[in-house]
Order: sequence, then structure tokens, then C-alpha cells
Amino acid sequence: MPLVAFHTLGCKVNHYETEAIWQLFQHAGYEKTEFEQTADVYVINTCTVTNTGDKKSRQVIRRAIRKNPEAVVCVTGCYAQTSPAEVMAIPGVDIVVGTQDRSKLLGYIEQFRKVREPINGVGNIMKARVYEELDVPAFTDRTRASLKIQEGCNNFCTFCIIPWARGLLRSRKPEDVLKQAEQLVAAGYKEIVLTGIHTGGYGEDMKDYSLARLLQDLEKVEGLKRIRISSIEASQITDDVIQVIDDSEKIVRHLHVPLQSGSDSVLKRMRRKYTADFYFDRVEKLKKALPGLAVTSDVIVGFPGETEDEFQETFDFIKKVGYSELHVFPYSKRTGTPAARMEDQVQDDVKNKRVHMLIELSNQLAKEYASAYEGEVLEVIPEEKDKENPESNYFVGYSDNYLKVKVPLDESMIGEIVKVKIEKAGYPYNVGSFVRVLKDERVKKSVV
Repeated sequence: MPLVAFHTLGCKVNHYETEAIWQLFQHAGYEKTEFEQTADVYVINTCTVTNTGDKKSRQVIRRAIRKNPEAVVCVTGCYAQTSPAEVMAIPGVDIVVGTQDRSKLLGYIEQFRKVREPINGVGNIMKARVYEELDVPAFTDRTRASLKIQEGCNNFCTFCIIPWARGLLRSRKPEDVLKQAEQLVAAGYKEIVLTGIHTGGYGEDMKDYSLARLLQDLEKVEGLKRIRISSIEASQITDDVIQVIDDSEKIVRHLHVPLQSGSDSVLKRMRRKYTADFYFDRVEKLKKALPGLAVTSDVIVGFPGETEDEFQETFDFIKKVGYSELHVFPYSKRTGTPAARMEDQVQDDVKNKRVHMLIELSNQLAKEYASAYEGEVLEVIPEEKDKENPESNYFVGYSDNYLKVKVPLDESMIGEIVKVKIEKAGYPYNVGSFVRVLKDERVKKSVV
């Protein structure tokens, strides 16, 4: 049996797509091995969100070539899409495919073996108008299943290269989304994470269908217990979406709503589609619909021209919203984006100081959010053994409101919904005790 090894850089969507590419190889009779092992084919799924993403992608490509110079080395993903010539120029790269036509990979491998000439299979992503169907009926390595519902983004924020890597927004057909949701439930998954490049934009390219309608249809999938939306922009939290979330028995009390900045002047330079007030209003409405809602977010610090006052506005705004966790990024220049050419680039030492301030604030907010649940019973899906104490019988999983919980359990409970009492709240972990396994009863929203 020929051996294939994968390495995935970057976001959840890339991990999902690697899983889909593995399905294609599996059907063609390949066996999977670890990336550090010698394989006949290496597939590197690359990231280009920052210049560092490009650099890391190149390092991994070279690692594969060194591991087995005789292997067929295939490079796919965002870096392959935006810089195919750069990737092709690496000696030892055999096949380059971007962020579409992944189903052609196996054909390209056959072709390469015959002609021994490198193949550039990257097309113009800006012309893609149809969602590329990539099926993932099950996942090899995790208990939470991702379900990709859309591709591409129409926003063109000034700091972001992604529309050039992924193309314009294309939504997946509702019947294909629902079919895959049913497959995942049949494979034993209790929770599905809806994911995409611009997940909340689902349906914007459709005539009479929307994200709200999709959520309503997923609600009816029998056996599905939890629906998590991986990320949604404030501008896409419509009243319809809020209503559906309010009515839902399955949508969890956690939403990731990217902020990037709490200063209106910075948001304008970023070309974001909302003001801080609009964002705050949407989040407050969501908190009424889902009492106890955990809101997580992304923030970029030190965007070109960010003054002390603008940073302070962001700091104060974050406090006001009361997030349960933040991902804080120092702004980094992405070649090819308008922001990289802006004047007034902020000094690294200033950026680092601001990043630390926000990380401290995030840690404080995360502890405050978790402390409200001490003594409460939450529903947790255990995912894996506690890596810090592999000898113990502790397992780690997430509650519906995205608290990371360690709890002593039996291994058979991985992937089940378990009632857990939070004995000691904290961050990044909460410690809980086992109450009982939740069998197929309706999962109700609990109110704190």
C-alpha cells in the first residue's frame, strides 16, 4: 500500500480540508503515516495569513523533501494559491494545487509519475463562483466535527490577504450541508462546529436562503446535540439570526465575534463593516437570547497609525463587553495588502507593550467569566486525556459555553455529553467532578 503523510498549517478550515483530501487518498488505496515518517507522497496544506505563514510553509515543504527525496511532494492551500511560482521554485516540489481543484490531486500524482515534470495546477481563484464540494464523513483525530459551509470572503479588509487566497464568497448547497451533518451524527459526533472562511456570510450569495434558515434546518437533524458557529462578524448578526439562536435548543452559549479594534477610527482604516457601538448592541442582544453567553474574539494591536488614545478606546471597549477570552495579535505587515503600505507603522516595542496589556486583561476577564460557574453543573464533551498529567484519569473537554474543563472520567466517555460540576473555576482550565452521562434527552439551555 502506498503511504501518504500530511502536514497542515493555519486555520480550522485548512484542517478540515486536509481531512477531505485524506478521504480522497483513502479511497484510492493509500495508507496514512506520520509526517515525520518516510512516505511515498507528502501533502503540505499551507497558510499565507501572515508573511510568517509563508515562511513556515516553506520550512515544512523543505522538511518533506529532505525526509524522502524520492517522494512526490504536493503543496496545496493558501500560500500555494497566492504564490504558486514561489512554491514551484523550491527544488523538490512536484505538484502545486491552490485552494480549489483538490480532487485533481490524485490524477496529478499519476501524471507526475509518468512524465516526471513538476505540475502547476493553480487556477484563478477570483473566477471561482461555485463552492467546491469536499466530503468529510468522519474525522480521524478529534471528537468535535467541523462542517465547512462556505468558502471565500468579499470583505477586503485592509490588513487581510485572504480574499486573494480564497476568492469571493461561495456558499455550500443547504442539502449538502445537511447531508454531511447527518453523516457526522451517524459517525457518532454529538457536536458540530460550523466553519468557513467567512462563516457568518453563509447564504449572502443565495436568493432565498440564509444563515438563519440553515441554523433552523440543522436544528431538525436528529441526534445532533450541539451546534457551534466557529465565527460570525457583528455585521452578520441579523435580527433573524438572533431570533433563531433564541429559539434554538442546540446552538451553544458561545460565539466568536471578531472585533479587531474597539476604536471607530481604527475600524475605518481597517475597512471593517461596523462601529464599536453597533458591535456592542449586537452582542448585548445575543446575551439576552443566550443567557450566560461566552463571547470570544480576535483583536489586532498596533494597526498602522494606532495612537495611545485609540488603543485606550479598544482597552475600555473590551472591558465593557466582558469577553470570556481574547486572541490578541500584534499587527504584522502582510505583503500585498493596503495596510502594509500605510504610513505610521507602529514600533514593535509599543505593539508588544499593548499586546501584554490586552493579554493580561483577557486573562482577568476569562477568570471572571469562569468564576460565575463555580459550583454549577455544566455539560461537557470530553475530548482527550489530560496531556499535562497523562498518568492521571483526568480528561479534558469543553462545556457548551466553551470553558475548558478537566474532569476524572472513564475513557469510554470520550465524545459523550457528560454532566460535570465545576469544583474549581480558573483559566485556562476549570476542574470539575463527574455527575452523570447525559443520554439522549433534549439538551436545554441552562441559565446562570
